[in-house]
Amino acid sequence: MWPILAILALAGLIALHFWWRGRMAGIEERLREQREKNASLQEQQQHALAQAQSQQQALFNSMVEGVLLLDGDGRVRLVNQALEQLFGLSGDIRGRTMMEALRLHELQELVNRAMVDGQVLGYELELPGLDNRCLQVNATALLNRHGKQQGMILVFHDLTRLKQLENTRQEFVANVSHELRTPLSMIKGYVETLINGAKDDPTVATRFLQTIEKHADRLTYLIEDLLTISRLESGQIVLSLQKVELRPLVDDVVNDLHSRASDKNVALENQVPPDLAVRADRDRLQQVLFNLVDNAIKYGRPEGQVWIDARLADEQTIEVSVRDNGPGIPPDAIDRIFERFYRVDKARSREQGGTGLGLSIVKHIVQSHHGEVWVKSTVGQGTTFFFTLPLFGSAQYPRLRQ
Repeated sequence: MWPILAILALAGLIALHFWWRGRMAGIEERLREQREKNASLQEQQQHALAQAQSQQQALFNSMVEGVLLLDGDGRVRLVNQALEQLFGLSGDIRGRTMMEALRLHELQELVNRAMVDGQVLGYELELPGLDNRCLQVNATALLNRHGKQQGMILVFHDLTRLKQLENTRQEFVANVSHELRTPLSMIKGYVETLINGAKDDPTVATRFLQTIEKHADRLTYLIEDLLTISRLESGQIVLSLQKVELRPLVDDVVNDLHSRASDKNVALENQVPPDLAVRADRDRLQQVLFNLVDNAIKYGRPEGQVWIDARLADEQTIEVSVRDNGPGIPPDAIDRIFERFYRVDKARSREQGGTGLGLSIVKHIVQSHHGEVWVKSTVGQGTTFFFTLPLFGSAQYPRLRQ
């Protein structure tokens, strides 16, 4: 009996053992599955967080404005590419304070002000060390649901180009006003003198009327040049491109300016080869050559010379030059010579009656032909203006000078 009971007990213990092992294995399997599930869930959460941060960064990087995000301790948490470009940043500034990152006391004062007021809008910040940049900064404190500050966002908008355009506009208005006022004052003065009795002297009256006519013409030229450059800059002038033989065109310009050249005993020489033709608007090209040769006569030396030449620069480009042996242009004026109303010698220019727009018109006409214009000059030896045009029959626009 006892052996049977012992065997049954042993069998029960063995069964209990395997049952217990099976149960433990099941528990361990469920625990392992739970751990894997938790790990997978954690990995999904981390992936979702990384993806959200990546999307946030991509969104910020797509913005034209610079964006800087500070945390509750005033340390940089995020910057976008536009901000890095605005400030010329090369390294990672995250984790640094505002002063450590950008070293601008004005910006730190702005942050301090925004922390007190909650928001600062339209603050203008100048960066003289970075090409005189002007930035508009908007700063807003970030609050949690309990109303406590937990950071700040600053948005930087680059106003540099707008400021430059505004300065250009103001300068342009001032120059135009001055150029219009001078001949108008002269006309008004002579008219008043005539009314007050000078009209009774035929000799004086004739001389005064000739002077009035001269200044009226100057006003006319100025207004025509202003309208021309306005249409050129706005793209309103449509070019009539055709085959233009250069030498006959230069002959026409030389003939038109023969009288002015004779008054100063200036010799004009057409050195353009007879077989060169360009693809251009004939009237506009004649205007370019007229302005350049006229300038060479005006500002060259009396009894001097002016040479007009052209050559094949490459298989697609013609290079035209107008050279004089005058006093030359100072090196510091070369870069500004094509600006509107810029004059190397203001007194001499006004004495000659120029509008100050001729070279600017030349530049715009040449560029509208996809060409390039430049100048070389040596003080005391003369000046040469160059410009390029497409060779007639060329399938492409001319390449720029290297």
